[in-house]
Amino acid sequence: MVRGGASLFRMVNTTTHNLLKISLILLLGLGSALAAKERPGPQSIPRHSKVDLSALGALFKGSSDDNTAEKADSHGHHKATPTEEPTLLIAVIQPTEDYTASGIVFFESVEDGVKVSGRIENLAPGDHGFHVHEFGDISAADGTSAGGHFNPGGDPHASRQSEHRHVGDLGNITADEDGVAEFSFVDSELAMDGSSSIIGRGLIVHRDADDLTSQPTGAAGPRVGMAVIGVADPDTERL
Repeated sequence: MVRGGASLFRMVNTTTHNLLKISLILLLGLGSALAAKERPGPQSIPRHSKVDLSALGALFKGSSDDNTAEKADSHGHHKATPTEEPTLLIAVIQPTEDYTASGIVFFESVEDGVKVSGRIENLAPGDHGFHVHEFGDISAADGTSAGGHFNPGGDPHASRQSEHRHVGDLGNITADEDGVAEFSFVDSELAMDGSSSIIGRGLIVHRDADDLTSQPTGAAGPRVGMAVIGVADPDTERL
């Protein structure tokens, strides 16, 4: 009888000890969870935790912050919040081999299309062909890696004012006696989205004037300046 009582006592004592351990673990887990909830932004129990707090889910309802830059998908992975379409692009002109042209060109979304404005230096006085090219690749020293004029519609080369033209046909820019070309105009064919988007395309300045008729490039001669058109910080100071 005594032996049976001792066995029962040990069983009760072991059970009580285990219950105390489980209670302690749950209290520690709950404390960590509530502490995490007090911190700003979405928090979670560390990955190494063995505590299952699924039954306490109601305590965490609404803890995520709708204003965070990322959202979690159904697998717990974060995804970036969609941003607005770009409204300002920039192309930084660098010289091709044997030339010294340099400058900055902006492309800004406006009501009637895209405003093109810029300042390019170290040109010969006079007119210079000025075009958006197919590829944003300026790895070739002579600029030829930018390909031909950007022409998604398969139209003939023409002036900027022509009804049928390459999207990239921007005519000529004119350098003064100091070799500086400053310009600003609005073009209705350029775009920042869709098939006519110029984002990531090349921008080329030629040595000679574009005659606006010769196919397919206007006989504008070698490329003296080249750039890639990229998205600019909308707060960038314009020229």
